[in-house]
Amino acid sequence: MNVPVLEISRAVLQSNIAAVRAQIAPSELMLVMKDDAYGHGVEWTVDGASDVSWFGSYDIASALRIRARREDARVYAWATSTDAETAQAIEARIDLGVGTLPYLRRVIAQAERLGAAARVHLKIDTGLHRNGVRPEDWAAFVAEARAAERRGVLAVVGVWSHLAEASDAEDDDAALEFRAAVQSLRDVGGEPEALHLTASAASWWRPELRGTLSRVGAFCYGIRSADGPQIPGVVPVAELCADVLSVRGDVAEIGIGAFDGLPSTVAGADIGTPAGARMLREIGAMSSFVETWPGASEGDRVTVFGRGSQGEQDATSLAERIGTVGEEILLRLTPRVQRVEVD
Repeated sequence: MNVPVLEISRAVLQSNIAAVRAQIAPSELMLVMKDDAYGHGVEWTVDGASDVSWFGSYDIASALRIRARREDARVYAWATSTDAETAQAIEARIDLGVGTLPYLRRVIAQAERLGAAARVHLKIDTGLHRNGVRPEDWAAFVAEARAAERRGVLAVVGVWSHLAEASDAEDDDAALEFRAAVQSLRDVGGEPEALHLTASAASWWRPELRGTLSRVGAFCYGIRSADGPQIPGVVPVAELCADVLSVRGDVAEIGIGAFDGLPSTVAGADIGTPAGARMLREIGAMSSFVETWPGASEGDRVTVFGRGSQGEQDATSLAERIGTVGEEILLRLTPRVQRVEVD
């Protein structure tokens, strides 16, 4: 192996999805696919999750990639987008997250131009202030959406929001705000089928907050929350591997470095070797140096992060060393790191 490899396992992905589904039932899983499926690849993940019926994408471009792979799935894109992309989404039967009145009006305009009904999920701001309509503006927002629905250019199929997850008490308050917004829509004749408030952590740990859908991304890929516990039945889908290039005294040089996206500041972490965990002493531009082990030789394989089979840590453990989240460790990896399916 001349270049570092991100080994991804379809069997592990499917096992994780089964564990998440068992935990969140009867809420349905929306498999979140943002950032190229957390660096695993949209197409690979869609193919591996063949029995998933809901996919969630941050942007419309990624949602269109999902739709190209799965004509039968429900696909949801929640980022405010351009008129051109919005029109493409409507034509491709992609559900749109709508959290501002100007975007609602632009979606309606595109649906009218196309002569098609746009499926939308209206977003109430429950306190995170990440897009979303404030409660005091909700009634007018809903009224405009319902008027378009009566004209046949809109289908209000869902209500959604984000939790701050700063404290249980704040999330409880957010849930009350969310339920009030849903009831307000129902009071004026709306019939939303998809209600979703929780992402990975809250979907797993707070059953009372789950809606008909639970948006789960990181946990399905085996990425636990920063400073969070291990997730029962869930393990990393991806393992980052590199070969030993040379052995010099008490260090082995391995073929991965900062130019491959490995943060130089994670030096000092344990990585997996044929003899178990060893310290990653230094991260250079194209190679790094690890404490050696008895019998270490050129061509040996080490695991920078993964499932622990060689004593390595997971991606979140590396992230915790530098004050970030596990998915950032994956998303920093450059195209030089080959993605290879293994099972």
